[in-house]
Amino acid sequence: MLSALGRVIMISGANRGIGLAIAKNLYQAGFSLSLGAREPDSLNNLVNNWDAKRFSVARYDALIKDTHVEWVKSTLEHFGRLDGLVNNAGIYQPLSVMDDDHGDEILDSMWSVNVKAPLSLTRLALPHLKKSGVGRIINVASLAGKVVFGSGVGYSMTKFALVALSQATRQGGWEHGVRCTALCPGYVATDLTRGIESVPFEEMTAPEDLASIVRTVLSLSNSASIAELVVNCRPDIIA
Repeated sequence: MLSALGRVIMISGANRGIGLAIAKNLYQAGFSLSLGAREPDSLNNLVNNWDAKRFSVARYDALIKDTHVEWVKSTLEHFGRLDGLVNNAGIYQPLSVMDDDHGDEILDSMWSVNVKAPLSLTRLALPHLKKSGVGRIINVASLAGKVVFGSGVGYSMTKFALVALSQATRQGGWEHGVRCTALCPGYVATDLTRGIESVPFEEMTAPEDLASIVRTVLSLSNSASIAELVVNCRPDIIA
């Protein structure tokens, strides 16, 4: 197992939901964190009592590439190194196969946030993760990136693509000690799923459980890499 001490992890969408839970867990475990959010002030309550040497906050807007560049740059300026990236930020908008009313706009929006932005951050972070020798990338995909239920196509298309990005990153960084994992949860109890009726909110996976999984994956040695990890609150069997 790798020690958390001194290791620097970037987390996108760290101000709420899964990202917030991951940030809390990793900080308590001893990691140093660079947190990205569209509204950096939304992180003030989280970092209020944290050691300033162990965290930095930056603006990250998935749709504005300059913020990606500046976030990575500010992370390196603050810490002098980078050891991990958690691509957590994402959006969901309903779109089925036959939806044609603004369908392209909806798909383009999800594609930009859920796929192109993680790819952008991966490209920027990878050279520094290779220098680490134990660089880690965790892409928070979805069970919808493994199987499609019903005719909902847009979100699943982007999450399938994020799993593909994870596989390609795993191949591209392997010789330099970079390991990449696609985390594929089912329903998670966040604001995004509060309106779901098919599964009671209280029975959904807790964000804190996913955060514990992320911490474990970040702590595994180079010879114990997990390519994909499906986490579900229901008995669905997904290979």
